Amino acid sequence: MHRLVEGLRLGDRYVLQERIASGGMADVWRGLDDVLKRDVAVKVMRADPDNEEIFAERFRDEALHSAALLHTNITTVFDYGQDDHRTYLVMELVEGLPLSAIIREQGAMAPEPVRSILGQAALALGTAHEAGVVHRDVKPANILVREDGLVKLTDFGIARAIDTIGHTRVGEMLGTPNYISPEQAVGQTATGASDLYALGVVAHEMLTGERPFDRGTPIATALCHVNEPPPPLEDDVPEDLRAVVASLLQKDPADRPDSAIAVAVMLGMAPPELADVDVDAASGASGTSSGYVVLPVTPLTPSTPLEAVKPPDRAPADIPTMAAGPEELLD
Repeated sequence: MHRLVEGLRLGDRYVLQERIASGGMADVWRGLDDVLKRDVAVKVMRADPDNEEIFAERFRDEALHSAALLHTNITTVFDYGQDDHRTYLVMELVEGLPLSAIIREQGAMAPEPVRSILGQAALALGTAHEAGVVHRDVKPANILVREDGLVKLTDFGIARAIDTIGHTRVGEMLGTPNYISPEQAVGQTATGASDLYALGVVAHEMLTGERPFDRGTPIATALCHVNEPPPPLEDDVPEDLRAVVASLLQKDPADRPDSAIAVAVMLGMAPPELADVDVDAASGASGTSSGYVVLPVTPLTPSTPLEAVKPPDRAPADIPTMAAGPEELLD
């Protein structure tokens, strides 16, 4: 097996140029599609004899799930293949920053960028859920933000089709403990509502600059999701946005919004007719006293571009996502 180095060709087509991220089961490289002459991202499974079979199954699942999800706010998968016993995915190259890097650099974010990022991520999840796919690892590292404000949800490596059995080993915790839903933390199956809870944790972190549930170890952190309320948001967070976050962070899945599309509607990122939502009730408003108006914003024109965010020369190492076992560091 050839070592991954700059200039290596995979599938006699994709030329690796620069490693831009690393994770537990894969490395992501900037590459060149030598046939179509375009820049791509190439995600290559890392050699791991102890986990090779299950990692290969998850890679294959990621290819199948992602290729079926065509949406502006989801990274597009172009190809899947094997070369010299290496499995790889070829995806669109997103020139931007993972949300985790933005939060790390900026701290607490203003409400309007939060509304835009949250709404676009909800639109992406809506497409996945309608296709019967649960992401199971929604977190800032898996949300990429371009310089123009467009959001891309990525890394469906541990996603699961609703009508299938996932590739899970006994005792393994799928997802990241800082963003895991209460039902997942107690061993129940993840659903679309679980993704919405994780999205609520992401929203809370964007608004405060800190993870709402973090106790230093995976088990202690997971138990916080089950037993503890999130810290209160600052008073300057608009009431409608505060109410959306609160609804996403409900411990009981039945108390969360009915769908990801409903969340996008509540945030003004989709027209109300896309979801059966009482916007005033969901936002905590009485009539129009809150000043909140739902606008038919499309995902191609996010309401508040993050103009201050510049694409990096080299992306941080937290773009990819993988299954997180109790022995792994919190991400």
